[in-house]
Amino acid sequence: MSELPEKQVKRLRSLIQEAETNLAAAKELLISIIGDDGTVFTPKNSQEDVSGKIIEGVFDGQIMMGPDGKSYPVPANYASKSKLVEGDILKLTIADDGSFIYKQIGPIERRQIIGTLVQHDGAYYVEANGHEYRILLASVTYFHIAIGDQVTIIVPEDNPEATWAAVEAAL
Repeated sequence: MSELPEKQVKRLRSLIQEAETNLAAAKELLISIIGDDGTVFTPKNSQEDVSGKIIEGVFDGQIMMGPDGKSYPVPANYASKSKLVEGDILKLTIADDGSFIYKQIGPIERRQIIGTLVQHDGAYYVEANGHEYRILLASVTYFHIAIGDQVTIIVPEDNPEATWAAVEAAL
């Protein structure tokens, strides 16, 4: 068997990493649709008035924690697109038809920092100022960020121990 040229090996590695990223994105999307407990719900983002149960909670970087201690899955694409930051206050309306409608009602103070995208343990992080902040896979795919890229992230102003960050832009 002949050796593959270095260019082909790099391309194969790139294709494998892209496939792994797509698979992880599919898994994240599935969880955002069915939740951790397997209950199917339809997440929506809407400004219209909808009747139903209203719950306010705190975004922890991935989910919303309600005042009752229950966790509510926030769709990763909504969290990424809205640049939600750990500590933001969200309102969840569970409509009469079972759909989930999220709205950010209390953004916390933020600051922007620049870091480098890294990946380990199947998750993506941005290393910045000696700290690793986890970011959503939806942000990685939306901004087409690759390992080693410089990224501007948004973190809570008054929480130096924050685990999660939102992606502002790829540099």
